[in-house]
Amino acid sequence: MKITKIILAIIATAALVAIDQWSKVFATNNLMGRADITLIDGILSLTYHVNAGAAFGIFQGGRWFFLVFAAIIIIVIAIYYVKLPHSNVYNAIRFALILTAAGGIGNSIDRLQNGFVVDFIRFDFINFAIFNIADIYVVCGTIILGVVVIFFVKDKEIVA
Repeated sequence: MKITKIILAIIATAALVAIDQWSKVFATNNLMGRADITLIDGILSLTYHVNAGAAFGIFQGGRWFFLVFAAIIIIVIAIYYVKLPHSNVYNAIRFALILTAAGGIGNSIDRLQNGFVVDFIRFDFINFAIFNIADIYVVCGTIILGVVVIFFVKDKEIVA
């Protein structure tokens, strides 16, 4: 049963990474050098942007640092995932770990191939960083993990 969950996790992670990579190819092919595409007027648009740094463009040029950091985090996620008990009450944690790993892998592929990450989703109603699908995975995975830890984990046990 545990090997099945590991295989499913690998397949799910690969599928999420594929979606992220496809979206970045789409953005590059359809947005680079072109006008923004408005999805919801005044709220959401697509625009091509490259980011050689971290969130909000900080630490520009830190390619190798981010690659090493992501590799360490992905290894920690994999080890933790494998060590999780078989119980289904841990499924939310598994899902959060898969999302976070997929996001880290997706952005690491960009950094390895290009030296930068392709971002293309922009909120027009606030001054916020342009982001991508992998970023969404990492943020959602982190939020899910945080909610589970804060509200459902008591004394190292999940409250079911």
